[in-house]
Amino acid sequence: MRKPTRSLRGAVLGLVATATATAAVVAMAATGPAQAQTQAHAQETQARATAQAVPRSTPGHLVPRELPPHPSSDWYASDVTQGLPETAPFCVEKTLPSAGATHRTFWTEYDTGATQIVVRTGTVAAARQLAAAAEQKIRNCAADWQRTYPQGTASWRDYGALAVEDGAHVYGVHTSYPDSELGIHLFGVGRDGRTVTIVTWGQMGDYDQAPLADFQRTVTTAVLKLYHP
Repeated sequence: MRKPTRSLRGAVLGLVATATATAAVVAMAATGPAQAQTQAHAQETQARATAQAVPRSTPGHLVPRELPPHPSSDWYASDVTQGLPETAPFCVEKTLPSAGATHRTFWTEYDTGATQIVVRTGTVAAARQLAAAAEQKIRNCAADWQRTYPQGTASWRDYGALAVEDGAHVYGVHTSYPDSELGIHLFGVGRDGRTVTIVTWGQMGDYDQAPLADFQRTVTTAVLKLYHP
């Protein structure tokens, strides 16, 4: 699976880049072309790092070794990035706010991929509401998908709650379309105080190929890592 392309420039980058350009012009007047180009490049690199930096108070995210083991590949991961992924995970599209969100995507050398999104809300009540909305969207996902693709079939399973922090819940969704591969997806929604995380895992296959026990451990770890003093 290829690593998704992302655009990480934001408003901060625009402001810092403007200052960088001004400084570069001044530097060029006092130095030779080669030295000025080197200084400008270094300043642009610093500006990018400033714009992409994730605040130190960001809750912890999963790392590759904490995902369900893949039988034939290592897991690879993007950096923890502010906002939502450019491509929203299956079943939870248009559910999560970008404000207060960070995410990390994971992929293997084959068809298996995963995503973790963390949202720090303003209040515990808001976090409860967000987690409930995400779970409802996942429970409705199979029916929504089948309405969009009436020639296909879809189903879902409730794998129950996990006793971790303020609670987590795991679900599975299976889709099938004529002349296409089967798709199996696992979802975990968890909360600690005013912070919510959603972990998704997916690949081609059926329920039998879903690493449920390992995924439950992954979701438990994800929720435990949400706390940040």
